[in-house]
Amino acid sequence: MVIRENTPIAYKEFIRYLNKIFSLSMNDIRNIIKDFHSEMYKGLSGFESSLKMIPSFTDRAKGTEKGKFIAVDLGGTNFRVISVELDGKGEFSVSAVNKYVIDKQYMEGSGEQLFNFIANGIKSFMEWNNISFNKKLELAFTFSFPVEQTNIAAGKLLTWTKGFSASNVVGEDIVVMLNEALRRIGIKNLKVAALVNDTVGTLVAKSYTEPSCDVGVILGTGTNACYPEKMANIKKWRGISPKETMIINIEWGNFDKLPITVYDKVVDAASLNPGCQRLEKMVSGMFLGEILRVLVRDLIKRDLIFQDKSAVNAFSRHSSLKTKEMDLIEADTSNNLGDVEAFLAKVGIKNVTLESKKLFKHIGKLIASRSAKLAAASIAAVVLWMDPEIKNSHTIGIDGSLFEKYPGYKKMMKNVFKSLFKKDAKHIVLESTKDGSGVGAAIIAAIATSTEG
Repeated sequence: MVIRENTPIAYKEFIRYLNKIFSLSMNDIRNIIKDFHSEMYKGLSGFESSLKMIPSFTDRAKGTEKGKFIAVDLGGTNFRVISVELDGKGEFSVSAVNKYVIDKQYMEGSGEQLFNFIANGIKSFMEWNNISFNKKLELAFTFSFPVEQTNIAAGKLLTWTKGFSASNVVGEDIVVMLNEALRRIGIKNLKVAALVNDTVGTLVAKSYTEPSCDVGVILGTGTNACYPEKMANIKKWRGISPKETMIINIEWGNFDKLPITVYDKVVDAASLNPGCQRLEKMVSGMFLGEILRVLVRDLIKRDLIFQDKSAVNAFSRHSSLKTKEMDLIEADTSNNLGDVEAFLAKVGIKNVTLESKKLFKHIGKLIASRSAKLAAASIAAVVLWMDPEIKNSHTIGIDGSLFEKYPGYKKMMKNVFKSLFKKDAKHIVLESTKDGSGVGAAIIAAIATSTEG
């Protein structure tokens, strides 16, 4: 953003301050990578760490997995039920998809109510798509929250994230809860064959069609990543190693070795889990709009944006500014920023100067740019952990609306890799893996059932 020479000193200084606190230098990024590696090592060794480094009990796909499966994908404020068929030749087809919005009453009610709602969604899906209630079917369950797995079809919820707080679920086996909910409504032919984190599902789905994929990432409502780790490096593993490598669910949303601003502190304090999920609260789509809202309110109170003091009421409600609206604002490249003005008018802010519109867009860009740089730094840390000299090709399978829809987000990430790795940046390829987690869960269910056989 260009600050004119005749701009008041206080305005200039505060914008420079914002530019500074939301910027990340290459030295900052290198320090983040160093700290990320330290936390990865501690997490794999069983020491206290902000990175859980959870074994997933599965590995990447071979491309030969085959069969028909129902997959349930619970990732945020909605869940999907899909029917997937794997052909065993690296290709798959999705014959049906139903999406169900999860009301706040289920997100914040009892665990039994939440799982009853999910089970009824599955029943509705089966009825809608004429799927038999008599023929035995394997169910793949993508559950996108921190879970400590004890085998491929068992795991206890460690903590809720993404605005969920349903009671009597933390510490319980998620698979048991879903199986019991299915039995309560009379569905006896379905059984959960695989419990999968969405990022693990994304990696497995992409590796089914692209063998060079070795990192799965979620950049949407929440954020997380996974990668295949050598069993010898998983020091906390007890018992016989089932295979040479296993996918590790990093749970990187909780990474906390990061420089934070006063605005991040305000957003954190008002969240359902203060002090937790620091990286997620600085990167993910659930929180970017809220950071912008908090920052704009501060600017209004300082008389630095929007002349009308009543404008503060437009952004008074928690989470009233969404990241999808930031997408729209960033996409406006017109000289008069007409779309930005239309959005502001819609929320009750009128007679806005061009300078205020530019500032509104600028601070949104600062917040999104930091998000993209943090995401890229975290991916770089994982790639360097596996391949310190970046000798091999690494396809990064990424699912999530932030990566897919925010204008320029992918380019901002790639710029970090170019600055870090120079010519070797070409070895890191970012590929959208839209809705991959459900397909990945089906593939993992195929692996699990073939192993049983």
